Amino acid sequence: MTKIAFIFPGQGSQSVGMGAELVANDENSNQYYVRADEVLNLPLSDYMLNGPQETLTLTYHAQPALLTTGVMIANKLLAAGIQPHFTAGHSLGEYSAFVISEVLSFEDAVQTVHQRGVYMDEAVPAGQGAMAAILAMDGEQLNAICEQVSTTGEVVQVANFNCPGQIVISGTKQGVDEACKRAKEAGAKRALPLVVSGPFHSTLMQKAADNLATSISTLSIQSPKIPVVSNVTSQLLTTPEQIQQEMVAQVTSSVLWEQNVQTLIAQGVTVFIECGPGKVLSGLVKKIDRNVQTYCVYDEASFAQVVEASKEWTQWV
Repeated sequence: MTKIAFIFPGQGSQSVGMGAELVANDENSNQYYVRADEVLNLPLSDYMLNGPQETLTLTYHAQPALLTTGVMIANKLLAAGIQPHFTAGHSLGEYSAFVISEVLSFEDAVQTVHQRGVYMDEAVPAGQGAMAAILAMDGEQLNAICEQVSTTGEVVQVANFNCPGQIVISGTKQGVDEACKRAKEAGAKRALPLVVSGPFHSTLMQKAADNLATSISTLSIQSPKIPVVSNVTSQLLTTPEQIQQEMVAQVTSSVLWEQNVQTLIAQGVTVFIECGPGKVLSGLVKKIDRNVQTYCVYDEASFAQVVEASKEWTQWV
């Protein structure tokens, strides 16, 4: 039996025109864009389809935009008879996974990630936080460097374990700069500053986590109908209590994406379908295990490719 995982990208994958071709002539797909606008009382779909990029990239716009597109694509795949055995998302993408696994309603998820973006934007003043990708360095070694730098009073920590040889760090600007310097001195191939609006997945986001905890306390959270892999622990989330804890912890914790993919492969997944703009996660999955099949669905052609490929898979439902 072919086992399938739907995977959802996080912030950074947004682009003007995201989902445009899929919603243009499909009312079932377009309804998600309409519903997102109504929930937020914002012209979010206009930002998504027409830009400008600067407006779409604002944290509190990018997060609901990516969720809306990911959920729309996944539901289009479901309507075509392609059913996942597992879902997973990178950071923000985990909320799209929650919707498809019927943990949250679409409306609650859109509202929550918009609030999450606002809280993250407010947590650290612009220019005080930073993130950087460190290439070709051992995770334990990089973690030790971050801990050493943090003892100086400048917080820096590992934010994302993306794939072998690609780890992202996050913290104060001075802390990240110093960790990059020490990482290169210790043999890292490159240290690349990221263009982001804040030090995501670091303890500097604690205020955002606290505010989010208050917001989600009234949400109706259900047990997953489809198992979801935790960003924080790489274990399967199975109860509403675990999900609620995950939403809060995820804001300040490292994203264990490499470990998430390994968990899915250990569960027998051989087909990964990325639902959303871009091909970032598919590329990371291939670097983790070249033997699995990866697909990205972002327009009509890529959707048709997956539907055609599914005809060759053994019975998956």
